[in-house]
Amino acid sequence: MPYRTDGTGVEAALKVMLVTSRGTGRWVLPKGNVGARTAPHVAAALEAEEEAGVLGAVCPVPLGSYRFRKRVRSGASLMADVDVFPLALTRELDEWEEQHERERRWFTLDEAARAVDEPDLSELIRSFAPAEFRDAARRTGFLDVVAKTSGVFWMFAWFQRLLPRSGDFFGLFEAHAATVLAAAEATVRALEGGPAAHEHIREVIEREHDADEITREMLHEVRRTFLTPFDRGAITALIGSLDDTVDEMQATVEAIKLYEVTEFAPQMRDMAAIALDAARLTAEAMPLLRDVPRNAKRLHELTERLVRMEGHADTVHAEGLKQALKDHGASDTLRFVTEREIYKHLERIVDAFEDVADQIDGLVIDHA
Repeated sequence: MPYRTDGTGVEAALKVMLVTSRGTGRWVLPKGNVGARTAPHVAAALEAEEEAGVLGAVCPVPLGSYRFRKRVRSGASLMADVDVFPLALTRELDEWEEQHERERRWFTLDEAARAVDEPDLSELIRSFAPAEFRDAARRTGFLDVVAKTSGVFWMFAWFQRLLPRSGDFFGLFEAHAATVLAAAEATVRALEGGPAAHEHIREVIEREHDADEITREMLHEVRRTFLTPFDRGAITALIGSLDDTVDEMQATVEAIKLYEVTEFAPQMRDMAAIALDAARLTAEAMPLLRDVPRNAKRLHELTERLVRMEGHADTVHAEGLKQALKDHGASDTLRFVTEREIYKHLERIVDAFEDVADQIDGLVIDHA
């Protein structure tokens, strides 16, 4: 499922690309069969390039799956199971293999969900960033939630006006998550290599500095605010784990810059893609903290997926190290040590996202 964001921040519009089927002309995702020696997410990326003319970072962890009935060459109509992998767009080609056989178009999530025929696929698309949870993010704040659930909203209003300032903790969480997402996108582009890699490395470093400023502001808010929405320790732990993700992204690109690495193993790109999808899920989760009781179910879904990603990243990390040792362990020890360093930081990025998930789960347990 190729996707892109139009703009920056958690409110940026998210769009997905669909293509027309050659047989019926209906709107579908780019898809195809998996070869015996091809990883499913790699096959999905190849199909996206051939059918839709898009390149990007594909997350090896599937978003979900759906079934549809497909007519095969023999004339039989058989059920096919499809795993859907998110592909973050990095480049849209002007020319591609099937450009004269299909139409491609960018849709909003709601438009795409209505355009496809398969109900399960429609639900998968809607779940990618549901509008109702974005709406929940706009709820006014902690005191309003307390007042409404207690049934004394109007009587409570006078008390809210008398209290000292309560700080913009949620805004800072959301700003930090948006910064992490931008840094993850730049990290993916840096690991694609090419003449522009140094610019993407610079962006990651700049984003890390921006995240540090937000973290400092959050810590100041904790110290000078009378009323905090969560326990002060929980707030500092969450912003700290968020900051660890972007710190490791910076460490990754600094290693690439220091060792002048220009070529990257598929496993490295896979881990960067996992980090990008984890950053996207984190950016979705932050606004939901404005109303934890209402959004507990979705928050748990997001943290569960983050934990599953970390497990998959461990497998990719082990495979990458094993391949690097096989290719360079005896013949080019320096290159092996360099690649091991990059793998280490990539693994720590995803580990930090698991820590973010743990902190969010703690808030859900305490407040839902």
